[in-house]
Amino acid sequence: MTKLAIAINTARCIDCMTCSNACKMQNNVPSGMLWNRVITEGADSVNGAVGSYPNLTRTFLPLACQHCENPACEKVCPTGATYKDDKGRVEIDYDKCIGCRMCMAACPYNARVFNWAEPVRDPDFNYGDPRVPVRPRGVMEKCTLCKERTDDGDVPMCVACCPTKARVFGDLDDPGSEVSRLRREKSVRILLEDKGTRPQVFYVS
Repeated sequence: MTKLAIAINTARCIDCMTCSNACKMQNNVPSGMLWNRVITEGADSVNGAVGSYPNLTRTFLPLACQHCENPACEKVCPTGATYKDDKGRVEIDYDKCIGCRMCMAACPYNARVFNWAEPVRDPDFNYGDPRVPVRPRGVMEKCTLCKERTDDGDVPMCVACCPTKARVFGDLDDPGSEVSRLRREKSVRILLEDKGTRPQVFYVS
């Protein structure tokens, strides 16, 4: 079997948003929408800090679909639009999506976004990988682990472009992969582990 995964070293994340923009360009993500974002933990705003001046701290948490082994979104999808594929990725069949947003409500990571209106892009044309499906109004979107790239044996664009090499991509079912070694040997953080979703994205520091 194959279980594609990403390990993220939060100590290396500098909130440069390269992952967010690389994902956006690769996947033709419309204006006003992100599949991949970076939040500041414990802060009241995206660019906030924790503490009182001059004793301030900032800890950055890159966040996208966790590609769970036991995805809550898949369980509630009434049409089978959300599914686990043979590489362990959680994907969306846009032709089957009816826009009910049940998956959006079920996802504990707030990782899904919805096309409320006709997608707007700046510049006013499709960009990125031409193999990526163009999503219409009224469907869900999210990180696909760059399905088109990873099907060809490449790494997701967020991994390829991260300037601090904070991300490691690989197969958790391959004991010789770097991502498997990190899972075995490092102290890892699993987001909302109590939810039982068993994410295939995890964090090391």
